Amino acid sequence: MSLLLTRLLLTWAMKPRPAARERGDVPGWVLITVMTAGLVVAIWAFAAEQLQAILEKALNSVTNK
Repeated sequence: MSLLLTRLLLTWAMKPRPAARERGDVPGWVLITVMTAGLVVAIWAFAAEQLQAILEKALNSVTNK
């Protein structure tokens, strides 16, 4: 009886879990990160002055209260 119970417990413990089998999509996340950084740089290149003005206005409105 104890041998059967031990075997069942070991079988259950050694069974791969869904999270252990799933490694994820690392190249996909790297691509998303690189593309996001590229978009930020592109937007910043075109709208740097406007973004700076928006940030200064927001900071001034917070500090003046």
